[in-house]
Amino acid sequence: MIRMYCFGESGNSYKATLPLHLSGLEWTPVYVDFFGGEARTPEFRALNPMGEVPVMVDGDTTLTQSGAIQDYISEKTGKFGGKDTAEKREILRWVLWDNHKFSSPAGMVRFLMNFLPAEKRPRPVIEFMQHRLKFAYAVLDGALSEREWLVGDGPTMADFSCCGYLFYPEPFGFDRRTWPSIDAWLDRVSSLDGWKHPYDLMPGNPSDRS
Repeated sequence: MIRMYCFGESGNSYKATLPLHLSGLEWTPVYVDFFGGEARTPEFRALNPMGEVPVMVDGDTTLTQSGAIQDYISEKTGKFGGKDTAEKREILRWVLWDNHKFSSPAGMVRFLMNFLPAEKRPRPVIEFMQHRLKFAYAVLDGALSEREWLVGDGPTMADFSCCGYLFYPEPFGFDRRTWPSIDAWLDRVSSLDGWKHPYDLMPGNPSDRS
């Protein structure tokens, strides 16, 4: 059985764990106490020297980074990876865009706004990154105004990558109502058979630390 090292608050974990769950492969979550420092321990660094989640272990195969894990799931199951070379390349384009331009700043802003004490939240940094994110939202909304899914005629890893942070309830400057095409697309994602909210799919919730 596949083991996915993850925690509920991690959008990057969700990007890999959601398609794993929807793929039909047997898997089990392994909770990583990230906020308690577990990812920085020698034991975890032996598993992933980068000190990050997600980490997927499938027999003799250990993978880190959500995009690499997504690619593995697609190869193993034939799902969510595109129908031909052109679709596969387009999926990769969106995954790379998401990792660099979208999820990275979204994750940073969400962390700074919600998981730091109020007196330590750097307002200029938050405002600057929120400005950058508005452009990214516009890019995504524009693409989805022309199609139901980012690539092809069904959900792919492009969708699972780009939606990773957008289902979280903590405020970070994203309001679905502002972006109607994104809003409708998120409804389509959450209507997929077997879909689960990140806090239902993976162990770990901010309320656990309150």
